[in-house]
Amino acid sequence: MQRDQVLNLDKLSRIINNILMFIGGVFLVGMILLTSTNIFVRIFWVPISGTYELMGFFGAIITAFALGYTQRTKGHIAVDVLIDTFSPRTRRGIETVNNLISAVFFGLISWMLVEKGLTLQRSGEVTETLRIIYYPFTFGAAFGCAVLTFVLVVDLLLNLYKRNGAAE
Repeated sequence: MQRDQVLNLDKLSRIINNILMFIGGVFLVGMILLTSTNIFVRIFWVPISGTYELMGFFGAIITAFALGYTQRTKGHIAVDVLIDTFSPRTRRGIETVNNLISAVFFGLISWMLVEKGLTLQRSGEVTETLRIIYYPFTFGAAFGCAVLTFVLVVDLLLNLYKRNGAAE
């Protein structure tokens, strides 16, 4: 794979993750509005039916859609006490192996979520209160994990180019 192709994949990754963060933000605003409205309405003893179900679905989408962006921006928690003692080359090697293992792991999670979504779709399972179908949210979580896998693969490729001195 050429350096320009890897950089194009990195640009595509940035675009996809910005779109997913926007969608996640819309769901977050929806959660805030629903929660606030439900609190206000409860004063009059008429809670909004299905709030708990919607919060679960919205939270799953927000979390799944933020995974790739968090990886891109290195926004996750990392304890580098031991890693910082190694040489830059060793650190890149560790990061490369970590990206590979993580990409395989989240690729498997995405695949298993798609399998679960297909099972839910075939069964027609719906939520108890609002009768909302489960599978679109399962596919959404699978998509978020697939995007994280894509980001990890791009990071892996970028690390390999840095390791070979081909990219900075």
